[in-house]
Amino acid sequence: MALSSLSSVLWALLFVAAQVILSAGYNKCVARNFGYDSVVCECNSTYCDSIGSVSLPPLGQFSSYLSNIAGSRLEASQGEVRANSTGERLRLTIVPYQKYQKTRGFGGAMTDAAAINILSLSAGAQEQLLRQYFSSEGIGYSVVRVPMASCDFSTRLYTYADTPGDYDLHNFTLAPEDINMKIPLLQRAQALSPRPLSLLASAWSAPAWMKTNGALTGKGSLKGQPGGKEHKTWAQYYVRFLEEYAKYNLTFWALTTGNEPSAGMMTNYSFQALGFTPEEQRDWVSLDLGPALHASSYPHTHVLILDDSRILLPHWAKVVLSDIHAGRYIHGVAVHWYLDSVVPPDISLGTTHDLYPEYYLFGTEACAGWNPLNKGVMLGSWDRAEQYAHDIIEDLNHYVVGWTDWNLALDPNGGPNWVKNVVDSPVIVDATRDVFYKQPSFYSMAHFSKFLWEGSQRVGVSASGETHLEFSAFIRPDGSLVLIILNRSSSDILFEVWDPPVGYIPSTAPAHSLLTLAWKRQ
Repeated sequence: MALSSLSSVLWALLFVAAQVILSAGYNKCVARNFGYDSVVCECNSTYCDSIGSVSLPPLGQFSSYLSNIAGSRLEASQGEVRANSTGERLRLTIVPYQKYQKTRGFGGAMTDAAAINILSLSAGAQEQLLRQYFSSEGIGYSVVRVPMASCDFSTRLYTYADTPGDYDLHNFTLAPEDINMKIPLLQRAQALSPRPLSLLASAWSAPAWMKTNGALTGKGSLKGQPGGKEHKTWAQYYVRFLEEYAKYNLTFWALTTGNEPSAGMMTNYSFQALGFTPEEQRDWVSLDLGPALHASSYPHTHVLILDDSRILLPHWAKVVLSDIHAGRYIHGVAVHWYLDSVVPPDISLGTTHDLYPEYYLFGTEACAGWNPLNKGVMLGSWDRAEQYAHDIIEDLNHYVVGWTDWNLALDPNGGPNWVKNVVDSPVIVDATRDVFYKQPSFYSMAHFSKFLWEGSQRVGVSASGETHLEFSAFIRPDGSLVLIILNRSSSDILFEVWDPPVGYIPSTAPAHSLLTLAWKRQ
């Protein structure tokens, strides 16, 4: 009897141990505190925390993944779906017949700075970092934005056609930054990814000789008018870029009409920019870029307009998309997150979607630490993770189909950046120690990118009363449901989820937490 009891205890301990291993993923976070409100997870050439590949439990159970200010990082657990209500005051009801947009993906940008930082690590640490983002054990990034030539996150100013008067682009050539850094890293990322990456190209500036101000920086636009030789050459520049990258087996899902066209309309703007009014962008697309792509080997490459803050919507979309000649070449509207807090999503994103539902909305840039009041890197900032999650949920709930972070990796100073426009990143590389730190914002991205596969469709969720919780629900292509919940308040919030065909899921969103719940529905 004693032996039998001992055996039962041992089996129980083994079961608990198995649950602990399951909840830790493959490896647990090595937490480091740098004096902010939470921690980073340190990784090196031989060790990095990982959630691993995620599979859902059988029908009747649910999985839960928790990150919070207290230091949990994608902490996994499972529970039983109940047949009856728990009687909790707050209920979130899934409304599956309310169907909205389907997701495209999540990711970050392979800037010169990101590439420099990744390559500053040892081979083993480089591999760990790329795996964290792109492998099936990582967080499932599927979108990579690639600057066409230099931007502020470069160490020098250059374009691919700096020879004055080269209208036929005979001297067009990729830079050493592309050939030696960005392209090899993109190839490695693609090799690690279980699915084809969606590459997205954005140009910051045309060559100086094509521009009214004769410089890559400052206030300046293309010389002449849409349909003229500068505008046609600038369109061909895009085609040549696609051709050159294709030689390295890298093909682009989409390109934007140019990064932040409003910046190039500002006097003394400090880094690379190319000004366009919406009218000029409309005419350049209809007369030059659209026809050039259509006649090229890449007619199916998506064209995204704007690539700037949503404060410019819906006006910018009205000007460009109301024109049938431009509209036929365009697939979507790209938005940046800057100034989102001053622009209600309903009147920008919502109105744009309502007016032009056939064009998708896509987030192409976001970063913390851009504001002069709290600029640069804050190692361990949970507040910045909450800013990310809040913006992503708000965007998803207003028809956005994907969300792209800015630099994939930066150094502890938030660079390199040739104009010292330093910001933060989800991954900070300390080359002196051959380590990298995964910021809270890395896990914020993961709560979406890891679970919302391409083609996941947003569905309705209704709350039974007023709540501080922010949430968004999706049915994935395999029929399972994912619900992402953000609690920015300083109190734990108890609630239940009711998915009518499945049952009731009891849950708690701890203070300052991000929670992903997932379950099978069939």
